[in-house]
Amino acid sequence: MVTTFDMYDIDVQVFMEALDHCKGNVYLRTDEGDYINLKSKLSQIAGLMQLIEGGKVVKAKIECDNVEDVSYLFRLNLFGHQKKPGEESQE
Repeated sequence: MVTTFDMYDIDVQVFMEALDHCKGNVYLRTDEGDYINLKSKLSQIAGLMQLIEGGKVVKAKIECDNVEDVSYLFRLNLFGHQKKPGEESQE
């Protein structure tokens, strides 16, 4: 099942590091209708370059194949740094 959500004001470096921890495919959907697979570093650079303003991704429409990735990236969008999928709590 593919889930789509919007991300706003994301730090590019943090977002690219988070993508490395995703288990499934993560796609950037552009306003022009293109789908860019963000699991590839080259695609990350090409896709994110058009969305960056001042070191932050202003707005991105993201699609994920894996439900855990959706939760991880959605929480990253809301709260900033998050535990990686499968990482145990330190509490």
